[in-house]
Amino acid sequence: MPRSVNHVASRRRRKKVLAQAKGYWGIRKNVWTVAKNAVEKGLQYAYSGRKQKKRQFRALWIARINAGTRELGLSYSRFMFLLSSKNIELNRKVLADLAMHDAEAFKAIVQAAQA
Repeated sequence: MPRSVNHVASRRRRKKVLAQAKGYWGIRKNVWTVAKNAVEKGLQYAYSGRKQKKRQFRALWIARINAGTRELGLSYSRFMFLLSSKNIELNRKVLADLAMHDAEAFKAIVQAAQA
């Protein structure tokens, strides 16, 4: 009995990977073995990048809040402690946005936390 190989499925799989490699430079876009490795590595970077994005945004928000509170004579850690002790539940994203775009509202929140 002849050997059975599913060429339809393997060709579809290869075409899918080569389509994902579209836009890559050199033979990474059209040679199967190289493209497969490049696409796998790219997907690994994409996965870890989605996690790093969250960390980087949180660090950015903290830096912005810290800059806003330092102008008002307060440190970031002290400000966050005061917020939690007064049960003011605003997340860092909102606080950073207020510190950047609405200084008066941010100042009012800092004063409410200090009161």
